[in-house]
Amino acid sequence: TEHPLLHRTVGEVLTCAAEAWPGHEALVIHHQRLRLTYRELDHQATRLANSFLAMGLAPGDRVGIWSPNNAEWVLTQFATARAGLILVNLNPAYRGIELEFALGKVGCRMLILAPCFKSSDYVGMVHALLGPSAFQGSGRVRADRFPALEWIVQLGSRASNGFLSFDELCTPGQRAVHGLRLADVARTLEPHQPINIQFTSGTTGQPKGATLTHFNIVNNAFFVAERMRLTPADRLCLPVPLYHCFGMVLGVLAAATHGATIVLTGESFDAEAEIGRASGRERV
Repeated sequence: TEHPLLHRTVGEVLTCAAEAWPGHEALVIHHQRLRLTYRELDHQATRLANSFLAMGLAPGDRVGIWSPNNAEWVLTQFATARAGLILVNLNPAYRGIELEFALGKVGCRMLILAPCFKSSDYVGMVHALLGPSAFQGSGRVRADRFPALEWIVQLGSRASNGFLSFDELCTPGQRAVHGLRLADVARTLEPHQPINIQFTSGTTGQPKGATLTHFNIVNNAFFVAERMRLTPADRLCLPVPLYHCFGMVLGVLAAATHGATIVLTGESFDAEAEIGRASGRERV
């Protein structure tokens, strides 16, 4: 091919983008009224990666994320990769029984979740699944059914009883503890290590967890972006769910390989919102 395959980790993709296009917008998130440049995204992802290590997570551990589209999803995507953690994508439409199946299969040490989405009460489902005795306080959990699970983090500045808030996860005190360790971890990472688990739909049986490497998804993203001829001048309206490969790889990661801007117009697809906001500079 004209371009050789990239031997680059997901974290290195963001590092390269921040170096090449530091002041260029990486994310525009309408429903959160938030804009982040590549420099800012890189800084916040590094901060979160340090916090993961400060919580005792180690390379190879699995972190599940159960949430609709938002900035925290994208930050978690890059921060887990930078810390050598394996991101487990959980479908926002899952009910309790499906969450139970997925957690039982992959052994997440941490679960990051939105409080709710549409008719789904995520917090209520987690409480029902683990039972009251599982919650040890400040996000710590212990449940015989899920021996690997140690932390529950709720998106936002305030969390339900027994949960840790996402903002607390990113406190300066925690970041300072292992500030130097992140650089040490980065030196041990290489592109062929597993970095992501995505579940199949399960329409013909129970969902299967497909394990992907940095090499898999970085090259998938890069060559899709090449085919789309993305450039830093482009703004990509992304209405598809981030938990799917379409959203996190062919959308977010593809844009990062070429310096384009991702525009998230809402937590989930809304046709009127997509058309109304994808005018002018936004490219659909």
